[in-house]
Amino acid sequence: MSPADLQLWNALRAKTAPVANPFMSPEFCQAVGRVRPGARVAVVREDGEAAGFFPFERGRWGRGRAIGLGVSDCQGAVLHPDVHVDPHQLLRASALSVWEFNHLESGQDLFLPFATGRFASPVIDLSSGYTHYENLLRTRSRKFLKSALAQNRRLGRRVGPLRFVFDERDPAALRTLMTWKSAQYRRTGRRDRFAQDWINHLVRILADTNTPDCSGLLSVLYAGDRLVAAHFGLRSRTVLSYWFPAYDRDFAPFSPGLVLHLRLIEAAAAAGIDMLDLGRGDAAYKDSLKTRELTVHEGALLRRSPGAVLHWFSREPARAARRFVREQPRLKTAAVHILEAVGKVRDRRP
Repeated sequence: MSPADLQLWNALRAKTAPVANPFMSPEFCQAVGRVRPGARVAVVREDGEAAGFFPFERGRWGRGRAIGLGVSDCQGAVLHPDVHVDPHQLLRASALSVWEFNHLESGQDLFLPFATGRFASPVIDLSSGYTHYENLLRTRSRKFLKSALAQNRRLGRRVGPLRFVFDERDPAALRTLMTWKSAQYRRTGRRDRFAQDWINHLVRILADTNTPDCSGLLSVLYAGDRLVAAHFGLRSRTVLSYWFPAYDRDFAPFSPGLVLHLRLIEAAAAAGIDMLDLGRGDAAYKDSLKTRELTVHEGALLRRSPGAVLHWFSREPARAARRFVREQPRLKTAAVHILEAVGKVRDRRP
């Protein structure tokens, strides 16, 4: 893509999206393109001029998916508000039989009719500053805040003076975080994302990316000389996407992840971040920290073709089963217990 295309892409996002999520930036798509050979961007033109961009990944039989699907927390197309596109024609022009998404942002009217599920994505509004946010926590999550502040003091007193670095550039700290996160995935019975080479390489590329609309941000918490917790995410001018948090299990009694959350939120507010996007997914800490929720969608746009049929049979029955489990509290709890049991078996393996 030309520099003019990149400039237009960012200008369209600024015009059409109230939230400048870095996953929708051209820089994120370019990074994915370096590790995923099927990554493409379809350019929508009107009267010969570029008027929009549709990033995707193409697989066999024209089976497409949102770019970075599996790690991307915000998906869709970037279009001029006055441009009208037929979604099926867009797929045909992109040589796709299907386009799958699981974090489609609200406002993507082109694709919303094809959504089969919607999910809450909790966020923290920091537009009024950290002091205002902390006062909200004292009202809405008083017990959580009290516990976090107490653990902050305990960790510093028992282990060593605390030092928080908002933008850490030490590659060793990133490697440590990825090791911790891999262990967490295995321990909880989930697929280890960092065992996939493309995700491993993508994170390293993004760690070296530094542009106004997409920058890798590694934030770390030290206690004395020990690295005890870390988070790697993406930021734009105004949004920080919470992505890969982890901590040293040796210090679990001190809740270093909890301490990191508050330090990170305070530093983000000081750096001009208006919103911290905690991402889709259930977690007690997200419920305690959030100020409101966005909505993201999953589903697929299909056109009649062999590739679309293959997609339906390979994905939709499993998607429907997951949706059914999520909607039944007892089944959802049982599924979590099963994953934890699988994780314990993995941990016992030599």
